[in-house]
Amino acid sequence: MDEQLRQSALEYHQYPNPGKIQVAPTKPLATQRDLALAYSPGVAAACDAIVDDPLNAYKYTARGNLVAVISNGTAVLGLGNIGALAGKPVMEGKGVLFKKFAGIDVFDIEVNELDPDKLVDIIASLEPTFGGINLEDIKAPECFYIEKKLRERMKIPVFHDDQHGTAIITAAAVLNGLRVVDKAIEDVRLVTSGAGAAAIACLELLLSLGMKRENIVVCDSKGVIFDGRDEKMDESKKRFAIRDNGMRTLKDAIANADIFLGLSGPKLVTQEMVKSMAAHPLILALANPEPEILPPLAKEARPDAIICTGRSDYPNQVNNVLCFPFIFRGALDVGATTINEEMKLACVRAIADLAMAEQSDVVASAYGDQELSFGPEYLIPKPFDPRLIVKIAPAVALAAMESGVATRPIADMDAYVEQLAQFVYKTNLFMKPVFSQAKKDKKRVVLTEGEDERVLHATQEIVTQGLALPILIGRPSVIQKRIEKLGLHLEAGKDFELVNNESDPRFNVYWQEYYALMQRKGVSQEQARRRVIGNTTLIGALMVRRGDADAMICGTYGTYRQHFDIVREVVGYNNGSQLAGAMNALMLPNGNIFIADTYVNSSPTSEQLAGITEMAAHAMKRFGIVPKVALLSNSSFGTIACESAEKMRRALSLVKEALPDLEIEGEMQGDAALVEHIRQQALPDNTLKGSANLLVMPNVEAANISYNLLRVSAADGVTIGPILMGIAKPVHILTPISSVRRIVNMVALACVDAQVAG
Repeated sequence: MDEQLRQSALEYHQYPNPGKIQVAPTKPLATQRDLALAYSPGVAAACDAIVDDPLNAYKYTARGNLVAVISNGTAVLGLGNIGALAGKPVMEGKGVLFKKFAGIDVFDIEVNELDPDKLVDIIASLEPTFGGINLEDIKAPECFYIEKKLRERMKIPVFHDDQHGTAIITAAAVLNGLRVVDKAIEDVRLVTSGAGAAAIACLELLLSLGMKRENIVVCDSKGVIFDGRDEKMDESKKRFAIRDNGMRTLKDAIANADIFLGLSGPKLVTQEMVKSMAAHPLILALANPEPEILPPLAKEARPDAIICTGRSDYPNQVNNVLCFPFIFRGALDVGATTINEEMKLACVRAIADLAMAEQSDVVASAYGDQELSFGPEYLIPKPFDPRLIVKIAPAVALAAMESGVATRPIADMDAYVEQLAQFVYKTNLFMKPVFSQAKKDKKRVVLTEGEDERVLHATQEIVTQGLALPILIGRPSVIQKRIEKLGLHLEAGKDFELVNNESDPRFNVYWQEYYALMQRKGVSQEQARRRVIGNTTLIGALMVRRGDADAMICGTYGTYRQHFDIVREVVGYNNGSQLAGAMNALMLPNGNIFIADTYVNSSPTSEQLAGITEMAAHAMKRFGIVPKVALLSNSSFGTIACESAEKMRRALSLVKEALPDLEIEGEMQGDAALVEHIRQQALPDNTLKGSANLLVMPNVEAANISYNLLRVSAADGVTIGPILMGIAKPVHILTPISSVRRIVNMVALACVDAQVAG
């Protein structure tokens, strides 16, 4: 490790607080009643319930989402036997990964104990605390014994990740490598260098997948393991000893092998050895930090080789983080008593299949220009693929249920997948009613920036989920190249309609219609023709106007006003109202709120504010939410005499007259809108109950500033919108910072709008 990296790592671990983890309460502790519920006397109720039924511990404590990462520090990463205390940063790091990728809480426990039986006793005694045990960095062969004894004694999952995590990812890489070269697992010959915990676990799992034991040759530091060899042998090695056929070295064994599996040390494989392997060899050189052979050297010797390493700077990294958070997630969620072979195999297949799916936009963003389409350099998914949890955890949970080790089976697996999706996509639960409705009657939604990579990723998601019938505007050659680059499974004419913005045959009709609209506004025929051909938002607006599309999404580049002016001119207002508005929703820790008008009206009148409020309240019902409206000002119920306060008071009167059943109050300051007791102090008999969920601002500056401040500081960027209201056809204008998920959400909303419009 170079000195600069070393110093950066030390600073990272020290500041702002030492270490990488903390414990945070999940319940409020603000009042005396909270304390009485959390501790004495209220806590006795939870204790009594667990006495009556031990499974109630999963309802009333954190046990069901709590894993122990336990180590004695005898085999820490590439550092060796450094002891329990020195290994603590690694165990904390493991806990961080559990939390980051699967939402699982972790206590790291470092134990100063080298005696395997005593260590087993210590760990087994912790069963009441945890839902699962992750054994970490315990040296072989003791790790085999310790895990075996714990699995026999404990009724919760015990998982030695160094063995089984590596084995699962390796097996997935082997499965997909064989898919690429079109070889059957039962026919291939494998040679391994290394016979430690991870290597043996890999071999056992590959046997479960169909590899033949007679096709496996194992080598350790003393050479080939064969019947009759006495030096450095143990029971796990003896299981893989071959009949003595004269082979003694790795060089002897690797000749004509289809697969090399290295879990040993650096530079043990030469180019000559690689040259001697069978056609299209699969080389898994997994020693860290330096593999058995570097990929460039292996490729130079055998250009037809497919290579995996344990390093992130080469393709096909075999990384345990692809496995352990998600196999535990599935196991915990069904109350599995163990992690059995069926669950591990389900994990292998889910990982392998995910690599063959289309590329995720999150992965594309995280890994830049790397090749991320299934093939020789992309056999297994990347750690930041958000779909890992929704693919692996359900597969593991289902395997646990089918194999009889689940104590809390999941009745509705589809609902469980949706719950996991909420971990990935924070808007998932919020958008559920909209998605469900959109799927019932798919509408034609035109996305005007069809060449944008985010739009293409969104189109893949729309097609996969069956949300709408997408229409993309763009140059066919550009769109096709980007689909291929992104590894998407999309085909123009089959999965989406493609409108060539340079030569669509309908353009002659489109520009003439646009000219008819604009001829008395200073637009000539030639200008109309050029504008239509040169502006995809204008093309989309004309498509919606003419009925060639049911709804439209635009705005991933350019300003909101530029797009809005085109939409206003071509599509027009709804029912001749001459009023439009924009609303955004934010997913906040304490609830969801909507803010209007965030983009359209600079300084709306009382009448306009009343209209915006009515439209916003109606739009909220699309999400199954009952609006509770606060009209905001710098005054609370007449405390300040100013123009904005008077405007909001007048708007309140108009809205109450138009919608007498709407729960609405105003004018008030922002804190009064969100905190009931502050509002009660200002006006005890106000009619708004609880916290407002629709905040109507006096002008666009207040709305837009408030929205963006909350988006960055409190909502973690999780938002819906902008939702455009008051336009004659379903149209929504996005902003340049829109994510793929936001585009998908707005397409679904536009589809539902189109259904309502008929």
